[in-house]
Amino acid sequence: MSDILVVAPHPDDETFGCGGALLKARQASAKLHWLILTEMTASSGYSNERIATRECEIEAVSKAFGFQSVHRLGYETAALDVAPIGEVVKKIADIFAQVHPSDVYLPFAGDAHTDHKISFDAALSCTKWFRAPYVRRVLAYETLSETDIVRRPGGLDFIPSVYENITDWSAKKKSIIGLYGEEVGDAPFPRSLEIVDAKEKVRGAEAGCAAAEAFMLLKEVRP
Repeated sequence: MSDILVVAPHPDDETFGCGGALLKARQASAKLHWLILTEMTASSGYSNERIATRECEIEAVSKAFGFQSVHRLGYETAALDVAPIGEVVKKIADIFAQVHPSDVYLPFAGDAHTDHKISFDAALSCTKWFRAPYVRRVLAYETLSETDIVRRPGGLDFIPSVYENITDWSAKKKSIIGLYGEEVGDAPFPRSLEIVDAKEKVRGAEAGCAAAEAFMLLKEVRP
């Protein structure tokens, strides 16, 4: 039985990026764990009402996925770049030690959002075999509003190497996306159900199925 840890810079990244794969794994009896690095705060301009709504969203999403555990580091949204990186790494390493994940899903290193880049770097450093020998596979997921949304000369491009057929889990994934309310807009806004569906179909066409999610394989240790 697998223990899967998904690292989300912000709540909703996990669902947009690998929601179908998580639901599929859960049905196959995997234990799911959710690590959220940042949260909305009044000091960053969010109203108490919006913060309360976000708490309800997180609770509903956790229940919908059936997460075994939810871990929140509590850093301010869009401010991970001012947090001491050593502190962030230590906190993530502590979660790894608690969960002992065999599979880890990370945001992509080339994403536009600084929170995503730092989350990737900090979490990846926790997957070293001599620190976390239980980690057998590490994958990077794509986030519609961040991955390849802007391109820098000589920058990183998301090049899929693993495809997950999520045809039977696509509808459930979209229903969970709907739980995020204000985070979801209308096309051509990238975090929209229309664009999610389009991306799944494109990835499915690349993989020979109706709907798929794509990942970059960063590490796989075979027995």
